[in-house]
Formats: sequence, C-alpha cells, structure tokens
Amino acid sequence: MDNEISALRTIIRGSDNIVFFGGAGVSTESGIPDFRSTSGLYNMKYEYPPETMLSHSFFMSNTLEFYRFYRDKMVHLDAKPNPAHYKLAELESQGIVKAIVTQNIDNLHQMAGSRCVHELHGSVHRNYCMRCRTPYPVEKIMKSEGVPKCDCGGTIKPDVVLYEEPLDQKVVDNAVEAIRNADVLIVGGTSLNVYPAAGLLRYYNGGKLVLINKSELPQERNAVLVIRGSIGEVFSQV
Repeated sequence: MDNEISALRTIIRGSDNIVFFGGAGVSTESGIPDFRSTSGLYNMKYEYPPETMLSHSFFMSNTLEFYRFYRDKMVHLDAKPNPAHYKLAELESQGIVKAIVTQNIDNLHQMAGSRCVHELHGSVHRNYCMRCRTPYPVEKIMKSEGVPKCDCGGTIKPDVVLYEEPLDQKVVDNAVEAIRNADVLIVGGTSLNVYPAAGLLRYYNGGKLVLINKSELPQERNAVLVIRGSIGEVFSQV
C-alpha cells in the first residue's frame, strides 16, 4: 500500500480544490456500525427489517417501535472522530479540501473541525417538532421515554432522511456544485450502492477520481488511484 499512499500524497499536494465523498466506512472506525457488512444492521435480527423500521411509513404508523430501534442503533453520542475525520479537517483548514459530502448522520466531521459539510442524509443532532417546527437537540430524544413530544404536543422527528423520503434539494444542489467544480474527488468508505446519493458522482467533471475502500467498486475503471484499505489507516499516513 506504500506506493498508493505516496501517490495519494502527490495528488493532494498538487490540488487546492479537493472534495471528499464519504460513506459509512468513514464512521465504522469510530465504532459506529454500518448497514451492509456481516456485522452491519442489515444482518441483525429484529422483529422488522432495519430498512422497514427506518422508513417514513413505519415512523408514521409505528412511531414507538421506530424510536426503540433508533435510540438503540442509530444514535452514538460517545463516538469520536477518527484519523480520517481529523485529516480532512486539517486539509480543509489549509485550503486544500473545499467540501465534504457525506452519507453519514453522526456529525463526526464537524466534531473534528470540518466546516463545509453537506449531509445528504441529515443528522441525528437535529430534530424538530412536526407540528410547530421547534428545533430540539439529540439529548431531548435520548433522555425522553417513548415517543418524544414537543411542548405543543407534537411529535418530534429526527432530521434524518428516512426511506421513502427525498433528499433535501438545497443540500443536494450544494453537493452537486462542489463535486462539479472539484479538481480532485476522493471517494472513501462507501459501497456506492445507496441512491440517489451515489448518483452524485456523475457530476464530477475532473480527471482525478480517487477511490479508497476495503472492497472492490465498479467505478474503479474510471479512477486514477484505487486504494483497498481502511480509510482511517490511509489518511493517518497522508
């Protein structure tokens, strides 16, 4: 992997407009489980499949059961940023990384110091009343019992994109603009199987696509550099 790390360093040193596109693999090294690995949420046994419990219709019809699963498996307040988060924040402070586009909802990029983060799937740290739109911190969700309620009596909903819900168009537009204007696009820790988020890569117009992932990706034929490995391990050596 040494040759690949050296090549990545050269690419980073030669650019001042890098966009990083990341998925669940960026957060697994912080102790947050992904969905599709052998130990991921999709392979755990629940009364309902995770993709069902994380759907809009399930939230509306089985809100209590949704929150039992959500509190247990989706919120990880003890998680800390790992070397990948910190290196990306450092590169942003140096004016090299211009934006991060993430599919994660854990806020770890911001905790590490990144400022320009486009959260395609929202964040567990933002919540709002469905009736009056009053915002609430994640602690309100975790400290309440049953279905969390607003002072007005409305149900509080996490500001995360559930199955059957569209992505926030403003977030998508900002992510597309960043990707379209990027000199280098580094994609890390994602299987690129989650759409429509993964489809944003088609807006990249540059010729320096870098893929960092533990498993093989179909997009490798279009990449100038492919690194098969842990995203945290790779960035700790950059």
